[in-house]
This record gives sequence, C-alpha cells and structure tokens, in this order.
Amino acid sequence: MAARSLKRIELGRSPVAQAPIDLVHLARQTLNDERLEVEVLRLFDEMSHVYYGRLETSTTVADLLTNLHTLKGAAAGVGAFGLAELARTAETELRGGAAVNPERIEELRVAVEELSAFIGARLKQAAA
Repeated sequence: MAARSLKRIELGRSPVAQAPIDLVHLARQTLNDERLEVEVLRLFDEMSHVYYGRLETSTTVADLLTNLHTLKGAAAGVGAFGLAELARTAETELRGGAAVNPERIEELRVAVEELSAFIGARLKQAAA
C-alpha cells in the first residue's frame, strides 16, 4: 500500500484530518493491512448507519446516550474524529441536562452520510 500523507487542520485544540477519516490512524489500527482496513471500513459504514438509525428512534435519554457513546467510540477507533467529536458534544450536552438538540442530530446525520460516501470511494479504490 502506498504511504499516506494527510494535511492537518486545527479544530479547537484537537488536530483532525481534512478527510472524514484519518487514514494514518486507520492504517495504524489495522496494522497497515489493506484487506483488514477494507473490512473495518465496511463494518464501520454499516454500524454507523445502524447507530444513527437508533438515535433517530430512541425514546429515552438513556437510549440516546448509549447510542451516542457507541457511535463516538467506534468513530474514534477508525479515525472518524469529526463524527466522534459531534457525538461527544451531543452526549455531553445530554448528560448536562440539555434537551435533545435537533441540529446536533442533523449534524450527525450529515457526518454519517459524508463518511459513507468517503468509505464507498475508498472501497471502490481498493477493489480497483
């Protein structure tokens, strides 16, 4: 696999990759195994849609928190730090007693869709 180079930008105090997934982080997590990376991306894409769907249908704050926490952890694990940060912010707000913010849920939806498109392109590239 070719070496990967990503420009970094600052978001608050945390550096994040311009791409929706930090490919350097993902490569470390998958031990530079391209086939494992493809499988991890495929699973994460499915999982992120499942947990976003669960967010939309949650009926209690506890359910929301569980689904946000799961989405946050999975996103951080693959290097989707933007999504992880959005989920963390929503989780922190809810734990602080704030009402559900529909804008946060919409931001999460957009992030999941952007990630899905990015992953789709990566998988297509890997298959070529």
